[in-house]
Amino acid sequence: MRWVVVAATLLGFPLGAAAQDFRVADSIAESGIRRGVYPGAVLLVGNSRGILHARGFGHLTWNRRSAAPTPDSTLWDLASLTKVMGTTAAVLRLVERGRVDIDQAVRTYLPAFSGGGRDEVTVRMLLNHTSGLRAYLPLYRTAPTRDSAIALLYREPLRRAPGRIAEYSDLNFLLLGLLVERVTGQPLATYVRDSVLAPAGLLHTQYRVADSLAARTAPTNMVRGRAICCRVNDQNAERMGGAAGHAGLFATGTDVASYARMWLGMGTIDGRQVYPRALLKMFLTPDPRIPDRLLGWERPEAGKRDDSAFGLLLSEEAYGHTGWTGTQVWVDPPRDLFLVFLTNRSFAPRVTNSIRALRGIRGALADAVVQTVGR
Repeated sequence: MRWVVVAATLLGFPLGAAAQDFRVADSIAESGIRRGVYPGAVLLVGNSRGILHARGFGHLTWNRRSAAPTPDSTLWDLASLTKVMGTTAAVLRLVERGRVDIDQAVRTYLPAFSGGGRDEVTVRMLLNHTSGLRAYLPLYRTAPTRDSAIALLYREPLRRAPGRIAEYSDLNFLLLGLLVERVTGQPLATYVRDSVLAPAGLLHTQYRVADSLAARTAPTNMVRGRAICCRVNDQNAERMGGAAGHAGLFATGTDVASYARMWLGMGTIDGRQVYPRALLKMFLTPDPRIPDRLLGWERPEAGKRDDSAFGLLLSEEAYGHTGWTGTQVWVDPPRDLFLVFLTNRSFAPRVTNSIRALRGIRGALADAVVQTVGR
């Protein structure tokens, strides 16, 4: 079923309609609140030169007296957007500085990750999810401490020969986070803050949000009737101390937008060269054997867009990422266009299968934005 088309049609916005402004996109974002998919959201659209549209919707909880989210101040649990905004960017920096070779075996940097085929797994395979590791492992259930969780991760057997088939896995980026720590001798949160976020001007992006910021942090869970915020929603990341390679970052919409602009600018934002252009080009060059994966990022797979968060109209060169809590960013270089859509879908959704419902909204939103910019 063409869920993107259905979502747009149900909302009264056929894909052939020519939009003159962002009212169509705004209405699609608002529809998720009406349908009970998420209580609040922010939408930002822009290009390499700046932001074209930024707006908040709803409230931080289902209580209408709770604060309304804003693009520049509300902090969102980014979930798996951490993989691209934190860990991929940290590995980029280490490659730039000559401290990591992505075609070296992971055991070169993490000696405990060896044996049973693990010796053949390279850093590149972690970045493009072809390591052969399973998609998920609930480490927090059997590992009472961070060290015991890491020991379990190192012993996790491969499910298939490495380098052949892509299977999206949190375990790949858990390992990359540990690799960054081993190479730098610093905690992941410290290295990402000093070497990634600060140089890019992302001053509101952080791990482990202080309780003093609770009033402007979107909660992502409800426990015994109490909204939980300022703690990472992902339990494996929580077991790792709140900062892990696969999850843990919180950010505002404007910070995520700035990061997207930096990628659109091939490492440059507002005249500042944050990363070398050639290095970003390397990370964005697809392996023809793995059409829907770049290094860190995912891209729309040809012929499989009917139920895609990328929608139907983005370029084949587009790439992006989504997060469990309800977050998303995509970049479309040929159109010089990006979208940031942050929600707290994981907070007490009022609709069955909220993940699927959100996917349809994301796809319809992508198509509405492409139609709006008219390219």
